[in-house]
Amino acid sequence: MFSKQEASQLRKEFWTAFGGYMKPVPSVEGEKINWLNYKTGEKDVAFKMDANNNSASIAIEITQADEDIQELYFEQFLQLKTMLKEAVEEDWTWKLHDTDENGKVVSRIYTEIQGISVFNKADWPVIISFFKPRIIALDAFWSSAKYGFESLR
Repeated sequence: MFSKQEASQLRKEFWTAFGGYMKPVPSVEGEKINWLNYKTGEKDVAFKMDANNNSASIAIEITQADEDIQELYFEQFLQLKTMLKEAVEEDWTWKLHDTDENGKVVSRIYTEIQGISVFNKADWPVIISFFKPRIIALDAFWSSAKYGFESLR
């Protein structure tokens, strides 16, 4: 078991390593991009990657506080479900009005892997290999899909 400080340091090292690994990869539009803090341009839509002591996940999170508007965003993603599946080349889990780790109601479209740990450096290649193609695929998906959300602003 790690102390909070050791765990924090290992997480920081992982994300620094992942960021360095992704830094030379341009966006689908050929631009330099911060993959760790991907900017969708939509205030209430974020791409989130998380790794902990037993899993890693990548998600599209809809964080709009108004649950009715959050549902409209979710429905817009549902209309683009085929396009998303073609981009990521797999089925993801869809959850409307889920609760995040802080008790806030969010909607999520995500996939995850189990049985790996960000605290085990031997697992880092597996986690990086999980995140890399999916965040690149989300970027490709978003380059076309983002225009469908302009009316929801």
